[in-house]
Parts: sequence; structure tokens; C-alpha cells
Amino acid sequence: QVQVAESGGGSVQAGGSLKLSCKHSFSIHTPNTLGWYRERELVASITLAGSTEYTDSVKGRFTISRDIAKSTLYLQMNNLKPEDSATYYCNSVSAPSDWGQGTQVTVSS
Repeated sequence: QVQVAESGGGSVQAGGSLKLSCKHSFSIHTPNTLGWYRERELVASITLAGSTEYTDSVKGRFTISRDIAKSTLYLQMNNLKPEDSATYYCNSVSAPSDWGQGTQVTVSS
């Protein structure tokens, strides 16, 4: 059973930054694209090779990365906007598992 544990959320003012982390147990031995979801909307993804994709609303502001050795996925969020407020989840894009608890991000104007 794959497990994920998201952390790093919080409350910030517009223009601020947060870095989310996701400790996971997805296999590193099979091609696996991982992603960050805002509620259930995929906002960023990264392949095992390191290729990234972003939804238009976060391009230029969010950066997804992964530390394979630490089985950890990250999302650096800069220039945050109130519309970024949501619970953020990580999951596999190519083979989704059960959702974790997520981490709450609140951006005030």
C-alpha cells in the first residue's frame, strides 16, 4: 500500500512563498510521473527523468522537484495569490494511489 504524507502548508500573505513536501513510498523502479494537486486539479507534474509540466495558472511561480533518494516530492510556491488557497495533495499521475491528508495553503490578500 503506497503511502504519502504532505507537509509545509500554512498561511501567508499574497506575494509570499511556501515550500510543500511530500514523503511517499511510490516505487522508484518503475517509470512514475508524480504530481501536486490543488484539491483534485493537477497543477504540476514531474517524470522520473525530471521533465516537468505546469498548469497555466502556476507557470513561472511554482516549481516541482523530486529527491529520488529521499522519496520526497517538493513544490516551491512563489508569488502566491489568494486563488492558490486550497488543500494540496501529491499523488502519482500515471498510477494514482489513495489520497493522503493533504496540506492546507491559505493566502490572504
